Amino acid sequence: MTSALRMMVVDDHPMWRDAVARDLGDAGHEVVATVGEGRQALRVAATLRPDVVILDLHLPDLPGVEVARGLAAADHPPRVLVLSASGEHEDVLEAVKAGASGYLVKSASREEFLDAVRHTADGEPVFTPGLAGLVLGEYRRLATQRPAADGPSLTDRETEVLRLVAKGLSYKQIAERLVLSHRTVQNHVQNTLNKLQLHNRVELVRYAIERGLDEA
Repeated sequence: MTSALRMMVVDDHPMWRDAVARDLGDAGHEVVATVGEGRQALRVAATLRPDVVILDLHLPDLPGVEVARGLAAADHPPRVLVLSASGEHEDVLEAVKAGASGYLVKSASREEFLDAVRHTADGEPVFTPGLAGLVLGEYRRLATQRPAADGPSLTDRETEVLRLVAKGLSYKQIAERLVLSHRTVQNHVQNTLNKLQLHNRVELVRYAIERGLDEA
């Protein structure tokens, strides 16, 4: 994605909401909306189609998890980065299962937040340190509870890229390891997402772990 993104901020605290929007604007992004309620967020997102939604989990009218699920089911689903005061494991797992691409606690620095926004826009999972292992561990636990179904056929290169994605490597690291351009790696990932009918890199990692590719 380009550096300038269309952003929407969903948080019921006006001062915090405005501060996040200001940081995004100062970084060169276009903040198309700031809203304080979940149902309003779903209506506005359907109309304005932001690239990324910054979402608080605790909203007055609708749980943030339900908002994330609604956004993921939209015709033009945005990337969702949860920005929450809660670091509870249950909240993190529920948000990711609902379709969030990343999860950051509000104690993160401005630089960490803006970096997380960029990675989220690129479809890369972003988590507050210590939470990524939790999410991957949950995927592995779920994978042991059900057999993996046969999926569409991937090329050798797509499988190779998928294996490195499952190991947690960034697009840049994969490009360096396979001597490919960053754009080529992104194209392989997008092609794989399309073939598997998945929506984001988080779902792709889960798919790969279910098939043991992270340990190959």
